[in-house]
Amino acid sequence: MTQDETDLLTETDILRILFSAAPIQESDEDKPGVILDYDNSGNLVGMEILNASQRMENPRSVEVEYAH
Repeated sequence: MTQDETDLLTETDILRILFSAAPIQESDEDKPGVILDYDNSGNLVGMEILNASQRMENPRSVEVEYAH
């Protein structure tokens, strides 16, 4: 992922992962501290992980694997 697709907001300890540049229409807290963002069509466009440094071993390093 590029820096544009992931962003660790160190002041607030939030990891943001973007899957699309589409505007966010709705956000839902899927689990406590995990927020999923959706576009107008209901497609997942982003994710935020609150308190990322407490939930992940290294929130500055994100690996992506795509299987089809």
